[in-house]
Amino acid sequence: MTATRDGVRGTDKLKQPIKFIWNYAGNSMLNQHSDINKTLEILGDDTKCEMIVVIENHMTASARCADILLPDLTTSEQMDFCLDASSGNMGYVIFADKAIEPQFECRSIYEMTSEIAKRMGVESQFTEGRTQEEWLRHLYQQSCEKDPLLPTFEEFRKVGIIKRKDPAGHFIAYKSFRDDPQANPLSTPSGKIEIYSERLAEMAKTWELPKGDVISPLPIHVSTFEGADDPMRDTYPLQLIGFHYKARCHSTYGNIDVLKAAARQEVWMNPIDAQKRGIKNGDMIRMFNDRGETQINVKVTPRMMPGVVALGEGAWYTPDGKGVDHAGSINVLTTHRPSPLAKGNPQHTNLVEVAKV
Repeated sequence: MTATRDGVRGTDKLKQPIKFIWNYAGNSMLNQHSDINKTLEILGDDTKCEMIVVIENHMTASARCADILLPDLTTSEQMDFCLDASSGNMGYVIFADKAIEPQFECRSIYEMTSEIAKRMGVESQFTEGRTQEEWLRHLYQQSCEKDPLLPTFEEFRKVGIIKRKDPAGHFIAYKSFRDDPQANPLSTPSGKIEIYSERLAEMAKTWELPKGDVISPLPIHVSTFEGADDPMRDTYPLQLIGFHYKARCHSTYGNIDVLKAAARQEVWMNPIDAQKRGIKNGDMIRMFNDRGETQINVKVTPRMMPGVVALGEGAWYTPDGKGVDHAGSINVLTTHRPSPLAKGNPQHTNLVEVAKV
C-alpha cells in the first residue's frame, strides 16, 4: 500500500505487512467491512495476518475470527462516563455507574492493558499508579478545574446526568472564521472556503487512480463504479443501496430478538422490478453478485425507484455451510475497491441481481 495509490499517510508506503490485529469493542473487522467473503479469506490466511485478538462481550461475526477471544466487561459491570456528541445546543454527560460485579472471568480493558504493561515492564508509566476509578476521578477533577459550575464527583454520581445549555444559544459552524476570516483562516491552503481546490488538483495529477476513478478540483458529477451507467448492469441490473436501520446502531443491537421481531430485516424493492421476477411481497429471495449471496424476505413497495433495491446495513453475518448469508448482511455483496479520494469503504452502491428462492 502506497501514499499515492492507497492514501497511506506519513510515509511513502506501508513498509511492513499487517501481522497482528487487536480488535477491541468493534464489529468492523468482518461484519461492517466490505466483501465479507474475501475478507474472511484474507483473515484466515496465517501467512498474512498471523494473530487476531478480539476483546468483546458478544459473539459477533468479527469475534468468530479471533485466535484469542478475551471477554470484556459490559457497561453494567464497570464505572464510566458517557458523553454526548459535539455541536449540539444542549451538552450532557451521564455517569454510567457499576450495577453488578464483573461476571465469570470477564475483565475491563484497562485491567487487561495494565497487565500487559506490567509484563512489558512499563506498568508504572502506563497506569501512573491509578486504578480505573481513580483515573475517572482524576479526569473529572480536571474538568471541574476548567468548569467550576460542575458538581463534585459524588454529587454527579448521585444525580446520574449533567445537562448544560450552550450559553451562546446554538452552535454555528466556522463562527470565528465567519466573524473574522483574516484572523481565523481555515486549514485549506488559501485559508478560505475553496470552490476550486489546488490541493485536489495536485492529487489528481500525482495519485495513481484505477480506470474510472476521478479526483476533481471542482465539484462535478462523476459516474462511479457500479453506478447507474456501469456496463456491469447487463449482468447485475439492480443498484443496491445500503442505509442505517432503525433496529440497530450499525451492528450494535443486531442480536436482540425483540428488535429483530419488531423491525424485520428486509430488502426493499419496487413493484415493477418484483413483477418482472415473479416476486411478491414477503417472498424469500436470493440477492447476489460475483462476491456473494444473501437470502432474505422482500418488502415490495413503490417507495423504491425502479432499478434500485435497498437493504439496512449492520445485520450480523450468518452463513450456511456453503457461505450463503441468511441474515441480510449487505457486506457479502460490497466491494473492497475504495472510494477515490478518502479511500473509504464504498458500501453505498453495489450492483446485484435478485431472484425468488
